[in-house]
Amino acid sequence: QITFGSIFLGNVPVHKEVHQCAGQIHGYKGCVRDFQVNNKELFIIDEALGGRNVENCNVPICDYHPCHNGGTCTSDAENWFCECPKLYSGKLCQFATCDENPCGNGATCFPKSRRDAICLCPYGRSGILCNDAIDITHPSFNGTDVFGYTSFLSYSTIPNITFYYEFRLKFQLANHHSALRDNLIFFTGQKGQGLNGDDFLELGLRNGRVVYSYNLGSGTATIITKPLDLTLNIHVIHLGRYLQKGWLKVDDQKNKTITSPGRLVGLNVFSQFYLGGYREYTPEILPKGSRFKNSFQGCIFDVQVRTSMNQEFKSPGTPEGHPNSGRSVGQCKDSPCSLIKCRNGGKCRESGSTVYCDCLTGWKGAFCTETVSVCEPEHDPPHMCKQGGTCMPLPNGYTCHCPLGATGAYCEQG
Repeated sequence: QITFGSIFLGNVPVHKEVHQCAGQIHGYKGCVRDFQVNNKELFIIDEALGGRNVENCNVPICDYHPCHNGGTCTSDAENWFCECPKLYSGKLCQFATCDENPCGNGATCFPKSRRDAICLCPYGRSGILCNDAIDITHPSFNGTDVFGYTSFLSYSTIPNITFYYEFRLKFQLANHHSALRDNLIFFTGQKGQGLNGDDFLELGLRNGRVVYSYNLGSGTATIITKPLDLTLNIHVIHLGRYLQKGWLKVDDQKNKTITSPGRLVGLNVFSQFYLGGYREYTPEILPKGSRFKNSFQGCIFDVQVRTSMNQEFKSPGTPEGHPNSGRSVGQCKDSPCSLIKCRNGGKCRESGSTVYCDCLTGWKGAFCTETVSVCEPEHDPPHMCKQGGTCMPLPNGYTCHCPLGATGAYCEQG
């Protein structure tokens, strides 16, 4: 609005007379830049004669949360940038180590640093990059690893399990502490919908005892044994069910039986048969009643099943004995670390068939043979460049190259 030879930008000065004539006036709320009059640019702040309630305008790009992978968006009058967490880089924090997956044979890639990855090996593979084939006759499971993944095997759905089944198996515990707390041995089941219940069959360890549970859709039946005799090296389990009646025998303990509640007599499950763990192990996504929070730690072998009293016992899978998939499953008593030599004080860590070097501070790489630059995110302590400043290594230390709008030794000043 042009008044008395002046240009008012955003709003006019408020006077009593204006309110009486025009009612309440609302000023412009937002950002104005590149202001021109008659093709002449006016410098909004420098050429202003006066003003009130005006502040520097933030670029609104951060309102759209452009940063990926937990990056934090920061903006000033001219720029915006993403402060990326460790392991990620790029304008939008969109690049991670596993974007260029070095792992072979369908392994699960986990970013160890911005340049290093750990390969969680699929069934039948081992080694740093999971390139080595291994023959597994007695599978070993390592529970939940430090990255939050479980070791497991999955087999095709067991057919004709509705009214009758028997399972036999043997297992060895990796230790007598965490392996006995709350660990899944095997599982198959489905989530109920509407009036249909949660049908499932599971076996596990809890507080040093074997726990066998099944649900036919009208309630859970559970058998809990006496504590295991930990002087035994190998434990033997034999369990079964016919219609509602189930039974369980462990080692030389007495056979225990139970009858499931309700009237339903058939077990309706369509999922694969999981041994030792679960693909993405969160108990909440399993059928109600299944509360084993960890996967198995030790060796499970000689697993056999039959779905009729007139049948012979067979190994699960199609073809027989062959799993569909698996992760971080090794051969019992074999150590993949026997083939790995970590350098510069690094320690070899193994999780089933998965193996990697855990490097000391200042070292990195698959075998801990590379030094960590002071400017790399895995350096301890990390560099102190702020507000998107770029860390540049020097012969003794580093310097920070600051983006537009930032200054100071560490770009900490606006």
